[in-house]
Formats: sequence, C-alpha cells, structure tokens
Amino acid sequence: MEKTAVIIGLGQLGRIFAGGLLRTGHTVVPINRGDNIKQVAEHHANPQLVLVAVAETDLHPVLSALPARWHNELALLQNELLPRDWEAHGIFDPTVISVWFEKKRGTDAKPLLSSPVYGRHAHLLAAALEAIDLPVHVVTDREQMLWELVRKNLYILTTNIAGLAVGGDVGTLWHKQRDLAEAIAADVLDIQDALTHRPFQRERLMRGLADAIAADPAHACAGRTAPARLKRALQHADQAGLSVPTLRRIAAEHGI
Repeated sequence: MEKTAVIIGLGQLGRIFAGGLLRTGHTVVPINRGDNIKQVAEHHANPQLVLVAVAETDLHPVLSALPARWHNELALLQNELLPRDWEAHGIFDPTVISVWFEKKRGTDAKPLLSSPVYGRHAHLLAAALEAIDLPVHVVTDREQMLWELVRKNLYILTTNIAGLAVGGDVGTLWHKQRDLAEAIAADVLDIQDALTHRPFQRERLMRGLADAIAADPAHACAGRTAPARLKRALQHADQAGLSVPTLRRIAAEHGI
C-alpha cells in the first residue's frame, strides 16, 4: 500500500489535515471540486487513506463517486454526520472524526475540545493532528463514537438555529437564553433519535453540549450555513413525522 493520503476537498479543514499528514511523512494527493475521482484512483489505486473533507451538501455526491476499492481506507469528518450517510452508499466501516477545532481564513486553527476519532485509521489521523499540536483522542467503541457524532450535531444545530433567533455568542445564549437553547436542543434530539433509530440519554448529551459551550463561550452562534441547517433539520423532521415546534416557529419567523 502506498504511504499516500488522498484528500477530497481542500477547504479550511482539508488543508489542516493535509499539513498534519505531510508532517507524518505522507504524500498528499488533493482532489478539488471538478476533478475526476476515477482518474485519480487509476493512478493511486491503493492509498493508505482517503479523507473526505467536503461540505455537508457535497458529501453524498462524493461518496457515490468513490471507487469501491477505496471504501476500506475512507475517513469522514463532516458536521451533521451519522451512520445513515455512509451506509446509504454501501460503506459500513469508515474511520470517522468529530472535529472540535475551527479554521477561518487568515487565522490559525483554534481547538475547542479534543477531537474524537474512531475506526481503522484512527491512529493515523490522531498522529497527523498531534503533529500540528491539535488535541485529539482515539475512541475504541462504536457506540461511543455515535454518541460523539450526535453530541457535535446537537452543538452545531442548537447554536446555529438559536443564532437565527437571537444572534450573539454561545455563552450568552446558554446563560441568558437557556429556555430557548433547551427547547431547540429538545427538537434537535428528537430528530437525532429518529435518524439513528434509537433514543439517547439526554441528560448526558446536554452536559456534553454545556461542556462544548464552556470551551469557547465567545463563539458566534449563527454562521452563514445556519438557514440551510435549519431547512435540513425540518426536512428530517417532516420525514419522521416530528412536530419540532420550536424549530418550526423560528423557521416561520425567518421565512425558511
């Protein structure tokens, strides 16, 4: 097997991982939007890692285009990620990392929490992040990693959707608009339960949300993707027949 890492998507996060993989001695092969994945696969049939670092909306088209021989080397890092996303493409055991650092144009990567990573290439990704001084830890239990994915989804969706309603930062939201945050979180967790076909222990997840907020209380609530996140959440709720009243009220107020 080649000591090669194919990275699909060289945005802010993709470039961070590329830097870490280069530090650990890998040859990095980038695939950008519009590049032909199958042509790259012809020249790199057996890479050690194939990391998909595209935006959430691009994930499914990329997974559908992946050669089957790359499936075992796949790693995923998107927000709003759940097993149903990769299983829909006949992929059943990818490496998955829940990224708890952010990278904005012109700034260094800023960690909030240690990023959990699970799967066949967990130690490879952990070594890459450690090489560039970003906190990371390997998770060895599949159910724990699912919890980590739901926790990240809870944080992203709750804070982004709340930001549409009240703006501001996550610390102010949590300390001065707690009722709103908890109402949104309850709707989000109803959706996560439906998407994973299991109920989660909500008190533990809410503690996980509080820990993430406390790690960077000045973090802005709503980013530019917040309306799209709310729209996707409502689509999932409609498919599952969920009421999610707080999400629907915020959507109505903002014409979403």
